[in-house]
Formats: sequence, structure tokens, C-alpha cells
Amino acid sequence: MPEIIDKKVNLEFPLGHNLHCMVAQIPNHLKRADIGFCLVDPEEKWCLVSSVLDLVATGEGNLKKLHFLLFPESSLPVSRFDDMLTTIGQRFRPNMVTVFGVEHIRLSEYRTLLERFREDNGEAIALVDHDIDSGDVLNMPVNWCCIAIKEADGRLRVFLEAKSHPFHGEEYIDKFHDLYRGRHFYLFRSRPSCFNFMAIICLDYLYRDLYTSNIRQIIDHSNQLFFTTRQGLDALFVIQCNPKPEHHAYRDVISGFYGEYLEDTPGVRETVTVFGNASDETTIEGSPEKDAFGSSYVVINHNHRLAQVSFSEFATDNFDGAPVCRLRFGRGTRLLYFNLPPQHEIDPRTSRVPLKVHAIMAVDEDCVWRKIDVDESMGIGETVHGA
Repeated sequence: MPEIIDKKVNLEFPLGHNLHCMVAQIPNHLKRADIGFCLVDPEEKWCLVSSVLDLVATGEGNLKKLHFLLFPESSLPVSRFDDMLTTIGQRFRPNMVTVFGVEHIRLSEYRTLLERFREDNGEAIALVDHDIDSGDVLNMPVNWCCIAIKEADGRLRVFLEAKSHPFHGEEYIDKFHDLYRGRHFYLFRSRPSCFNFMAIICLDYLYRDLYTSNIRQIIDHSNQLFFTTRQGLDALFVIQCNPKPEHHAYRDVISGFYGEYLEDTPGVRETVTVFGNASDETTIEGSPEKDAFGSSYVVINHNHRLAQVSFSEFATDNFDGAPVCRLRFGRGTRLLYFNLPPQHEIDPRTSRVPLKVHAIMAVDEDCVWRKIDVDESMGIGETVHGA
């Protein structure tokens, strides 16, 4: 199972105020390649990604408050990896975290990138080298992501993670072409704001065997953090390219994460979980799913209070009876901008809503993002627990 590595980062988030997150729910068009999967339209995709980066860098209006920007799994052409880091390092404001999935590469190339950013990935290099020493694996494809953190002093730190479990399209009967399974996750402990977060890729949220699971490890690690420091895991970001974002397996794991009755889980009780998916325009060679992507969502503990609403672009529910409140978005190509709840305990006397949507944007033919009107489709119900 992957090892959880603690990393201290210098992020000066505003104390006692909302943090803000944007999910870029954009399409992926993937096809099989000699190494895993690659993007069919890398230059068009870079143009779309660049338009989001330009919007965030300009920071008009409330976008100046953005702290977390998420792109889907496998959404960036690997040829544009340096361009992405350059834009983040030179144009983004300090105290910003950008999480993005990148096209598949060989393990040998992934190892080279880890070496390039050795200062931030030293522990991960040791874990990868252990695998390399164990057999002929250097040509295995790697599905990976980057967590680029621009610290308070402007320093750019680059952390790399490899997906630990493949989707069905990434598994081959020929083991040589099977996906490399990552050996680590990072848990970022930001100072001085004491906001702790993780980022993982899609099925890594679910991966389990008969004896243990990724999510069990995250819970145990977060509980240990709580018992030693009285801090927990504040946010968990899951980037996806998932044709079944609402599969019952996700509901089962979410229910266990937020509603474990066998033991107390203070380390994750107030975690905000953000699932950022690719949009419904996504296509994957060999996958029969059509118009099935999208539906990014945010999950919080059911002790928070969300109004029961249904609008044209988002709705709230409890994910089929799970012990959570969920804000679920639509399937289209959108930028989804919302806040992350800062309150660890909601005063039952207040009417304050902990989770709010600030803007939803759509892109036009010129790759310009514009806010869209959100129409009420069913009306606002009474404030409820667990929606």
C-alpha cells in the first residue's frame, strides 16, 4: 500500500476566513498509445488549459481569493509540463495550490522528473528506486499528477504522485504494459495557517484489498495527526477522469469515511472532500461510456447544514442516504468556483451556510470563460441536516 509522507509547506491562508477552490471540469480525449494513454488533441487541450490559467492569473473580482485550482486526471499534455510550471511560478499569486493530472509517461521518465525535483520528492525517490531495483519496470506506463504549491514568499514547490491503482482501460493481460502502481501520497501541513490537505487520483480513493485500503491508511494517519497535534485532515482533493463518478463504491467509501461507527475518527471528521472530474465531452478509446463524465462534487460531514436546493447547474443531497451533505454539479464543461468551509463546529443557532457557490463559468468558441446564470429548477427547501 502507498506510504503517506508528511510535507511542511509555507502557506499563509487567512485565519478564520473561507478558503476558495476552483474545479476545472474540462474534457479529456484519450487514446491508447505505446505508453498507456495519450491526449488526442494536445495543442487544443493546452489552449483550453491556458485559458483557465490566464483567467486565474488575471484574478478579476473574487478570483483574487482563489487558493486551490484542480484540473482532471491525465488532462495536461506532458510536452507542456514545463510551460504549466512556468505560468504558475511567474504569474500566479502566492499561497496558491494547483493540482493537475498529466499524460502517461514511462517510469524511467517519471524517475527523471522526481530527480529534477529531488528537494521536494526525496522520500518518493527512495520508494520508486526500490521498485526499480526489484525488476524490469522502467518502461511501465505511469499515470501521475503534480501538486504545484506557490508558497507565501513566492517560492514554487513541485510534488509528484503516481496513481496507485488503474481503471479498467489501464490494465493489460501483458504485465509489461500494465500501469505502474505508485507508492506514496503526500499530506501537506501548511504553516502558519495550520491547514492540512492531500491530493490523490480517482480510484486511489477506492483502492483496497481484503486487509487494508488507501482510505483506511488516510484515516489512521489523520487520526494519529489529531492525537499528537490536535490537528486533522482539513481537505482531500480527488482529481478524476471518471465515467462513473457516482458509482456505489464511492458512496460506500464516503459513508465509511464520514460515518465510521466502529471507532472514533476525529482526524477526518471535519474533512472537506472535493471530487473534480472531467466533463461529459470526454472520450476514452475502448470505453463504451458516453456522456457519463462530469458531476464533480463536494462532500462535508452531515453535522454541517446545507439548504436542500436544485438548480440548473448544481444541487444538494446526501448521496443516497450517506451521513454527509453533498454539493453536486452538472456534467458540462465548466469552471466551478466555491468556498471551502472553515468552521469545524457549526453553531446550531446560526443560519450561516458553510458552503457557497461563487461562480460557474462556461467557455465560448474563442476560449473565453464567462459567468453563466444559474436558474432555479425545483426551488429551495428548508435547511436540513444531511440535505
